[in-house]
Amino acid sequence: MRKHVIAMLSLSLLFSSASVFAADLEKDMDTLKDGLSVVKKTSDAQEMQTALGKMRQAAEDAKKSTPEKLEGQAADSAQIKDYHAGLDSLIAQIDVVDQLAKANKLDEAKTEAKKLEDIRNANHKKFR
Repeated sequence: MRKHVIAMLSLSLLFSSASVFAADLEKDMDTLKDGLSVVKKTSDAQEMQTALGKMRQAAEDAKKSTPEKLEGQAADSAQIKDYHAGLDSLIAQIDVVDQLAKANKLDEAKTEAKKLEDIRNANHKKFR
């Protein structure tokens, strides 16, 4: 009887932690979406930089989670590595846009921000 209770508790912890990671990843993706919306619309360099900072944090945090489509994959699998590479690409492009925003080159920053959408769309096709 005691073994069954321990097994049940272990399973419930396992499944609840997986759903927490999924919720965290969803929150990170929402932060990225909201930040991109600000970047595309704002005419204020500081507001753009703030949004980009939040986006960068969310992308870094998303690397700690695994998309539902990749659940069960080994941490060193090709798909997980590809997922992390996509996030690294996103972070690198966020940094490019941020440098332009810091230089108050908002039109150029917005042009470069379009690449963020391309990266998002390509990775959503693979991992969503």
